[in-house]
Amino acid sequence: MSNDLAIETVDLWKRYDDVDALRGLDLQVPAGSICGFLGRNGAGKTTTIKVLLGMARATKGEARIFGVAPAADARGAAVRQRIGFVSDEKDLYDYMTVGEIIAFTRPFFPKWRRDLEEKYVAKFELSLHRDIKALSRGTRTKLALLLALCRGAELLILDEPTAGLDPAMAEDVLQALVGHVASEEMTVFFSSHQISEIDQIADHVAIIDRGRMVISGSLDELRDRYQRVQLVFAGDAPKADPKAPGVVRVQRQGRVLTILTRDREALVAESRAWSPVSIDSSPVSLKELFLESVKTED
Repeated sequence: MSNDLAIETVDLWKRYDDVDALRGLDLQVPAGSICGFLGRNGAGKTTTIKVLLGMARATKGEARIFGVAPAADARGAAVRQRIGFVSDEKDLYDYMTVGEIIAFTRPFFPKWRRDLEEKYVAKFELSLHRDIKALSRGTRTKLALLLALCRGAELLILDEPTAGLDPAMAEDVLQALVGHVASEEMTVFFSSHQISEIDQIADHVAIIDRGRMVISGSLDELRDRYQRVQLVFAGDAPKADPKAPGVVRVQRQGRVLTILTRDREALVAESRAWSPVSIDSSPVSLKELFLESVKTED
């Protein structure tokens, strides 16, 4: 396990009855990064988060945060104090006011930052005397985020942080995250169905499908690495089975053969033997990369 990683899993499996929610997941989240965690419903995102937080026990494999397994022992408890977590449900005590839940939470975290508390109460326009049960979904999200950010956490784990928020409220939350990471030493790991949000603020991405990692790495490197190569033929495109390394998917439609690849040069060199009329390549957006990587076979 590397000291440069905030999160790492190796061959991680989690089985529920006769269903494998995770199937050998290998995940690496560099310390100091904002890592977006993408996947379809049921891909294993929430299960991964539960294992990382010690809320579920892995069936097989390893999971570590800052090099420590999230076990139910003193070391596991100590590392969890370095984590802030906001669930998709934004669990809060509805019988409290905003001020009461902040005061209740504060003593549990020795590194609690009163300066950040004051900053985010003002920034999020939170009324300390307001009953939590009366808060809108967006305001509950902001309050949950404040409680996570102010505890002096080194790692913030978010499960669908903007789910159900209107675009303006979602933008407020995203900008708060970016601003916090810019001013504090923190790693953010957040799952989302909103590809545009990850594209907007993440510098790393991990795409999971059927409990396995399918694509991960620096967002800039992924954009540079993956290319869509389009081959046009005089007649129907051949039923090609490329042997070049890095081929992700091959699509054939009429005269056109479209191939998603991680090694454009090797593919182009091989494809010349098929005698295409033209060869063009273009970069792939994160949305296209996601859709291609989780697409079921025809």
